[in-house]
Amino acid sequence: MAMSKRLVSAANAATCSAIFAGVLSALALPAQAQGPNAAANSSTWPTRPIKVIVAGTPGDGADLAGRLLGAKLQERLAQPFIIDNKPGAGGIIGTEAAKNAPADGYNFLVGNAGSHAINAAVYAKLPYHPLRDFEPVLLINKAPNVCVINPQIPAKTLGEFVALAKASPGKYSFASGGNGSSAHLTGEYLKLVAGIDLLHVPYKGAAPAVADVIGGQVSMFCGNLPPAIPHIKSGQLRALGVTTLQRNAELPDVPTISETYAGFESVAWFGYFAPKGTPPEILGQFYTELAAVMKQPEVREKLIAQGTDPVALPPAEFRKFIEGEIDKWTKVARAAKVQL
Repeated sequence: MAMSKRLVSAANAATCSAIFAGVLSALALPAQAQGPNAAANSSTWPTRPIKVIVAGTPGDGADLAGRLLGAKLQERLAQPFIIDNKPGAGGIIGTEAAKNAPADGYNFLVGNAGSHAINAAVYAKLPYHPLRDFEPVLLINKAPNVCVINPQIPAKTLGEFVALAKASPGKYSFASGGNGSSAHLTGEYLKLVAGIDLLHVPYKGAAPAVADVIGGQVSMFCGNLPPAIPHIKSGQLRALGVTTLQRNAELPDVPTISETYAGFESVAWFGYFAPKGTPPEILGQFYTELAAVMKQPEVREKLIAQGTDPVALPPAEFRKFIEGEIDKWTKVARAAKVQL
C-alpha cells in the first residue's frame, strides 16, 4: 500500500512537472515564433545598427540624399546608419541585394528613378519588382537631370552640340550611370527628339561617368544634377540644359532643354524603401522619423544647394508616383526602341 502511494505521488509529480514545462514552453513560444523579426517588433526599435543599401556609387544623387538623411536619423535614433554602396547594372545589383535582405526593420534601400521606374520599362525581366518586392517609405527629393559636356568641345549651346553631332554621326558619346539608369534614358530621349547618333557608354554610377566627361574620355552626360553641379560651377563641365520644364534656381543661366525641344522633361528622384514584409509598425515609425528630418531647415537647405527639390512624399502618394513614372518611361523606351 505504501509502495502504491509512493508510485502515485511520483506520477503526480511527473505530471505536474510536464504541465509546468508545457506552460513555460507556451509562454516562450510567441517570442520564438517571431524569429528574426523579434527585435523589429519591439517597441524599443532600433536596438542595433541599421544598414542602408544605396543602389549607386559614392557621390551620386542617391548617395548624397541617403547619407544626408542617414546622418540625421543616426542622431535622432542613437544607432549607426551604415551606408552600403552597391552600384552597377543601372541599380539592379543594389536593389536585388536589398530585396534579399532580412525584412527585420534593420535593412533599407535608397532607390531612384532608374532602379524603381526605368528598369521596369526597359528590362524584359528583372530579379525584383519595384513595388511587389518593396514598401515605399518616403520620396526624399526630385532633381532635374542636366546635360553637360567637356568644355573643350566647341559647342556653347545645346543647338550647337546637336549640329556637331549631326555633322559627324557616331563621333560623340554620352555617359550614364549604367544601362537602364535615368541618365541612359534621358540620353536616349534626347537622341530621339534631336535626331542625332550618340554612342552610349554605361558606367557603374554617376560619379565615374561625370569624371570621364571631365577627363574628355566621353563627350556628354545627361544625368542627375547633384554630382555634376560643383563641376559646372567650377568650370570643369559646361551645362547645355536642364531637363525640367522650368530653369533651376541653382543654375538660373542654364536653359531648359524644353526651350529647344518643347515638352522635353526628365526628372530624377530618390527615396527610401524597405524590403517587403518589414513590420508595419516599424515602417510607420521610420516614416515619422524621416518626415521629421525632412522638416529640418539645414536638411532642406542642403538638398536645395545640391540642385534638388525636397519633397517628403508619404508612402501611399510615393507608390502612386512610382506607378506614373513606370508608365511614362515605358512609353519613352518603346519610342526609342530601348530594351535590355
